[in-house]
Amino acid sequence: MQNPEVFILAIESSCDDTAAAVLHNDKVLSNVVANQLIHNQYGGVVPELASRAHQQNIVPVIDAALRKANITKEQLSAIAFTQGPGLMGSLLVGSSFAKSLSLALNIPLIAVNHMQAHILAHFIDEEGFDKPTFPFLALTISGGHTQIVKVNDFFNMEIIGETTDDAVGEAFDKSAKILGLPYPGGPLVDKNAQLGNPKAFAFTKPKVPGLDFSFSGLKTAILYFIQKKKIENPNFIAENLNDICASIQFTIIEILMDKLKLAVAATGITQIAIGGGVSANSGIRNTLAAAEQKCGWKTYIPKFEYTTDNAAMIGIVGYQKFLTQNFETSSVVSKARIQF
Repeated sequence: MQNPEVFILAIESSCDDTAAAVLHNDKVLSNVVANQLIHNQYGGVVPELASRAHQQNIVPVIDAALRKANITKEQLSAIAFTQGPGLMGSLLVGSSFAKSLSLALNIPLIAVNHMQAHILAHFIDEEGFDKPTFPFLALTISGGHTQIVKVNDFFNMEIIGETTDDAVGEAFDKSAKILGLPYPGGPLVDKNAQLGNPKAFAFTKPKVPGLDFSFSGLKTAILYFIQKKKIENPNFIAENLNDICASIQFTIIEILMDKLKLAVAATGITQIAIGGGVSANSGIRNTLAAAEQKCGWKTYIPKFEYTTDNAAMIGIVGYQKFLTQNFETSSVVSKARIQF
């Protein structure tokens, strides 16, 4: 039986976004994110700068989350935080604050696996969004991860396929960098792809056995293709940017869908959910939505604000752990890599 008055404060600080959310049971009351624009000039996240920015942002972000939720810290039932995976300096800022606040308020502390949170974000009570039933397959796609996960229960998950090298988000960002697009480039590839012809240029899909992925070869192929075309025509990128982006995106989506089809055939599970920052990509969302008719799947696409790093997804895991009294002591440690 659900406790009608569970208030979870959730903190997410795994990379370069400082986020805090307040949940009342499985409903989000507030979800505040502070972005770190300082990394744009370096073309990627600088870990030391990220941890310093988290220190500056964490107090005002948590204060804003509590005020927006219209509750006081004394009403909180527990504090949930991201334990890992992520940048160690960034994780330590969030975990240190969470530990201190839980001790000060004498309320439970809950550690959350960031990647599990991307999957369980689907269980946030959100109007107009269905929740998957167990078991289902989750495709977690981000800058650091590409995984197919068989989800048997809230905390019974099995990785059945993953990247052997680079993640899909890196493939998007590195392709953008090759094309001279500013960081973060993945969303810009998506934006330009919507205006281009996805069949304009053909890129070979990597041959990887089973359900695993590989994107390093595709990145290299794109680099060599662009270098060759620029020798032939120095203005090739400017004249064909939309078509190039559309062709790159089309290839990446085909790689993901091919593996999902294999996973469905291997498991017999036809419920598919996506999560992670790259699940914000419009091409992936549209293709997966179309698979309901094309493949006979039931697909679950999260609300846009729950795709990129956010604390609401940490909060929903915190709520499920609260129901089973799965708490931590202040000796719990942050982990850059963490067992799934």
